[in-house]
Amino acid sequence: MAWPNIFQRGALLSQFSHHHVVVFLLTFFSYSLLHASRKTFSNVKVSISKQWTPSAFNKSIELPVEIWSSNHLFPSAEEATLFLGTLDTIFLFSYAVGLFISGIVGDRLNLRWVLSFGMCSSALVVFVFGTLTEWLHFYNKGLYCSLWIVNGLLQSSGWPCVVAVMGNWFGKAGRGVVFGLWSACASVGNILGACLASSVLQYGYEYAFLVTAAVQFAGGIIIFFGLLVSPEEIGLPGIEAEENFEDDSHRPLISGAENEDDAEPNYSIQEDKTITQVKAISFYQACCLPGVIAYSLAYACLKLVNYSFFFWLPFYLSNNFGWKEAEADKLSIWYDVGGIIGGTLQGFISDVLQKRAPVLALSLLLAVGSLVGYSRSPNDKSINALLMAVTGFFIGGPSNMISSAISADLGRQELIQGSTEALATVTGIVDGTGSIGAAVGQYLVSLIQDNLGWMWVFYFFILMCQPPEMLTRVKAGLFFYTTGIIVNDFYHCCFMNVLNGL
Repeated sequence: MAWPNIFQRGALLSQFSHHHVVVFLLTFFSYSLLHASRKTFSNVKVSISKQWTPSAFNKSIELPVEIWSSNHLFPSAEEATLFLGTLDTIFLFSYAVGLFISGIVGDRLNLRWVLSFGMCSSALVVFVFGTLTEWLHFYNKGLYCSLWIVNGLLQSSGWPCVVAVMGNWFGKAGRGVVFGLWSACASVGNILGACLASSVLQYGYEYAFLVTAAVQFAGGIIIFFGLLVSPEEIGLPGIEAEENFEDDSHRPLISGAENEDDAEPNYSIQEDKTITQVKAISFYQACCLPGVIAYSLAYACLKLVNYSFFFWLPFYLSNNFGWKEAEADKLSIWYDVGGIIGGTLQGFISDVLQKRAPVLALSLLLAVGSLVGYSRSPNDKSINALLMAVTGFFIGGPSNMISSAISADLGRQELIQGSTEALATVTGIVDGTGSIGAAVGQYLVSLIQDNLGWMWVFYFFILMCQPPEMLTRVKAGLFFYTTGIIVNDFYHCCFMNVLNGL
């Protein structure tokens, strides 16, 4: 195997200017701030629940009788928690719908404008949701649902725009390792959101929303004045001009050798390389690009597993091993650590091989073994953390690759060579499909765990972690087959419970 020239004698670093570094940092922290606001909401749920369910035994707040009664949204903490979970589901579905729209908008308007507008507008919605309503003592379930739907739509502008900007600046050579490192922005955002919320939570949960919203709004202003969407804005050659000198410039990294020449374009292709402005492709054309549907479905399954670990891992550790909630929260960080390392290392290997699919398929096959091992982890925190990191390496790594590097590859493949007007649309399709899977998955995990137990949840995760090459042929059948088994066992358990009751 020939070692790519890009990795010889520091060639990868030498091709980057300070503009590349600035773009990397600005896009990295812009999405980190968006993720921080989501994490803040997760961190203050207990405080919000207490505020919405005042009782004679609640000594955490002191309010006049008339205000005390107006806070009484829910008769119990359980109903308040259920409503908070409903808000999570509402956010995920609106976020998924918004991703499909934001990708199309981003390819037709200035990416910097769309990203800045989304960040600033989302910050204002977060401020109204968590801070203004508390200051005014105005509590209304319909208002909360409406605000969180709008927040999901606004936050959806983030990922398609930042991936498109990164795709404009960083070419195929070295894209795997660069995007693998850059995709850690979500995990950094989770840590940042936890730190910001915990630093002011003692003064009231409204100040956690206030600080997060203020930082995010400031970030949106910086993006508006400081982000360069593409090298052409400052007179530098675009990455397509540089890639024309590479021997494999017309070979997508995400394609297999057996089907690289099979795909036929169903729309006209620009042949004149002197043309720099190309009309944005339609949503249907983006879906018809080779690999878009397959990787979108694969990412839906992977994001389902990823978000399930994000939402349920601390609960699983506390419920299954009896560990304290604070200890479970700290231990769950190791899953993100494994994902960061996995995305960077696997991206580097895919750059060396100049192929993404083999690395992705091997990682997902090994993910099955890691899930089996983690499901049988002993009651030991050190061993559990190690197995958790390994699981994050083989699941979080491929998830980061598909959502960043592979999305950029899909948006710049041969059929649309010369067009920069497909990156955001393709990224929106991939991430939007993934978010739908994540939203549905949270309900399925809860349903399976309640009726069949945690081991069946891990069986479900194993089913979802299949290589994307098998997706269109096998996974649909396996999904319905396994769903039938789950439903059959569920009714069997219910029938046995009835007999036992008799």
